[in-house]
Amino acid sequence: MQVRGPQFGSVVAHRGLMALGALALLVVQPKSALLEPPWAGAAKGAKAKDGLVAETLVLSDQARRYLLLQYRSYPTEFMGCMVGEIRGRSVVVLRIAPADVDPTQSARTHVMPKQSCEEAGWAGTVGVIHSHPSGQQCWYHFPGTQVLASDGQSFLWQPYPVDAIMCGDRVVWISRDMAERELTLVAAEASYTVSTRER
Repeated sequence: MQVRGPQFGSVVAHRGLMALGALALLVVQPKSALLEPPWAGAAKGAKAKDGLVAETLVLSDQARRYLLLQYRSYPTEFMGCMVGEIRGRSVVVLRIAPADVDPTQSARTHVMPKQSCEEAGWAGTVGVIHSHPSGQQCWYHFPGTQVLASDGQSFLWQPYPVDAIMCGDRVVWISRDMAERELTLVAAEASYTVSTRER
């Protein structure tokens, strides 16, 4: 068998140039020609729920217990569907339902559902929550920047008004204004502290 190095290198270089050319075309497209995330239409009057800028996230006792138990039980990331309702500028989570996740798609640094919360039968979903088992890197923007981390980028493509990350005794969450907020779970009584996190 004879390997032809120069021709192979030429094919790789050609394909690389084609990919760079396609990327350059995408970069110079006007903003209107680029894809918008599904919730973007809400600002233009599509679904009020999707474009909601939530100021508070309220977790019921059941939701709080579920999160604490799940967090302590699994060394890998878990994902849940936050089922609840919108009350003014508050998103009230009445319960956390398990997302449809194949065990092979859950690791210490990522989790991937098989289908959406609605397809899994959870009507009334207002957001998705997943955990960071190490309790680290619980942010939507890289610290000190406005650059979205992978969790922030994923949120852009979700149809829900909020998204959250469980990190030990606290929940970091985000709404459509893309501001990170933090909710501290107090294990004692059902008291919660909500604060806007400084970046």
